[in-house]
Amino acid sequence: MISKHHSIQRDQIEMIALDQLVSQGHLVRKMEAAIDFSFIYELHLK
Repeated sequence: MISKHHSIQRDQIEMIALDQLVSQGHLVRKMEAAIDFSFIYELHLK
């Protein structure tokens, strides 16, 4: 719980990349390696 006694914690920022949150053996990483999603970016730019 945030109170006046812990005000220093409200001024802190932590930067986390999504790569840090997904483990190396996760299904999402396996899909990314197996499927070429570049066509999505090409469709978006048209």
